[in-house]
Amino acid sequence: MDLEFFPIQHGNEQVILIRDHLGLVEEGKAVPMPLYGIMALLDGTKTVRDIQMALMRQKGGVLVGTDEVEGILAHLDASFFLDSENYRQARDRIIAQFAETRVRPCSHCGQSYPGEARELKNILDKILQNRPLALEPGRSVIGLIAPHIDLSVGARVYASAYQWVKHLSPSRIVVLGVGHQMTGDLFCLTEKDFQTPLGVVKNDQSTVQKLSDAGRSVVSKNDFIHKAEHSIEFQVIFLQHLLPQDSFTIIPILCGPIKASLSDYTRDAYIKKAAPFLETLTEIIGEEDRETIIVAGVDFSHIGPKFGHDMPATYLEGQSETHDQNLLKAVSEHNADAFWDESIKGEDQFNVCGISAIACLLEVLPPSTGKILDYQTWHEQPTRSAVSFAAVVFRNRDRS
Repeated sequence: MDLEFFPIQHGNEQVILIRDHLGLVEEGKAVPMPLYGIMALLDGTKTVRDIQMALMRQKGGVLVGTDEVEGILAHLDASFFLDSENYRQARDRIIAQFAETRVRPCSHCGQSYPGEARELKNILDKILQNRPLALEPGRSVIGLIAPHIDLSVGARVYASAYQWVKHLSPSRIVVLGVGHQMTGDLFCLTEKDFQTPLGVVKNDQSTVQKLSDAGRSVVSKNDFIHKAEHSIEFQVIFLQHLLPQDSFTIIPILCGPIKASLSDYTRDAYIKKAAPFLETLTEIIGEEDRETIIVAGVDFSHIGPKFGHDMPATYLEGQSETHDQNLLKAVSEHNADAFWDESIKGEDQFNVCGISAIACLLEVLPPSTGKILDYQTWHEQPTRSAVSFAAVVFRNRDRS
């Protein structure tokens, strides 16, 4: 369950690129389609005989011995592709090592963005120049939705969202991210400080502990998912860049897939299961002695072969954009029922990865009015796939 698979074209051959947030599988590892076809069969129910027969069919009836099958399985196991004792021991060692650290190092610095502070600041300044803020008098900002796609790809939409932070002075920021590798929990918390090339942002540890105690049944038992997850990290670097150093703490919350955590995919079921967590977070945000804002780092539709569709993104984009816009309209109106209705109607066919974080956001935001600031779709031509993302600002109805 830790692995992600992406079809890519390598010369004249289509191969499957494998990503592993644990780091056990070598970075950039790819396997040919025939081997991936065998890997896809390994769901825990197949015998060596089943795999032997599948290989024989793949080879047009050529005899395949059990020793060849066992050799393939041994190779996959040694490469940490199988859910075996070898993999579990290695995984547990990595999780234990991460648990002992007090600071979460940046995982994407030097890759998705510069690892040197001055260069990163220059990049962020350049991004923010995409959208100068048209100052508007009125209600104060209490929340934002921003992308978590690659910074260079989402530059304009990042700028649309984060221009609003320039004029804020929060002492605490709830950062909601998407736990892309989460499978069975609604939330994953960490008490670690976040380190980036711009310095260290302190974690509001006592508040995180309070949330952890309240949501014990829906919170992950360890914080390892935070190690390589970028959806919060990308928000942190913008916040560091725009706010005075050491002027705020963060409450980092990764949100897991709701469908995998609920027997019934409805808002009522979600609220019932997550009630203690959501109620506690709502109380925290409403504390009058701390100025707290909420930032959700989410993307919207993921369409095309890279994301499991059998047709290019260009054929799906009209439908997915309509779905996105319906979701965004509900979000901007702070209408959680309409948001859930549209999500249920969409049946997850467009892989909107931000559903869980937005669902949480809508339950804990104080009464507010939202405004859709920007929306964009990025096309990845080599995979004929696309990802959409947006920026939304929320302003408190009760303040002028």
